[in-house]
Amino acid sequence: MISFAQLLDVYFLVAHDPTELNYQGPDEGTQYRSEIFYTSDAQRAQAQLAIANLEKHHVYRAPIVTQVAALRGFFPAEDYHQDYLVHNPDSPYIVYNDIPKLKALREKFPQLVRMDSAPMKVAAAQ
Repeated sequence: MISFAQLLDVYFLVAHDPTELNYQGPDEGTQYRSEIFYTSDAQRAQAQLAIANLEKHHVYRAPIVTQVAALRGFFPAEDYHQDYLVHNPDSPYIVYNDIPKLKALREKFPQLVRMDSAPMKVAAAQ
């Protein structure tokens, strides 16, 4: 099982640039905003502390713009987005944006990578 603290580490240090407000790489719009959703006060505090520590240690040159908000609901992505890398491994988007992040994940957090994992569809929260 992965902890919330581990998710924050991966989010901030591998998967996401928290200095980009409404875009990530080539993707633009409010749906790409930098935001962490929490389900408890403890998670909220952890997220805020992680941001404060990153700022204190000047991990990024630009200010962190990540918002921390209560989770109000979850909706899975459309079917064509599910396991996109598995179905489109040679897509320029995957090659230039996702493969480098997977490489960084394997280097920084090898204990979190399962090489035997089969594609998985994320279900909506009940």
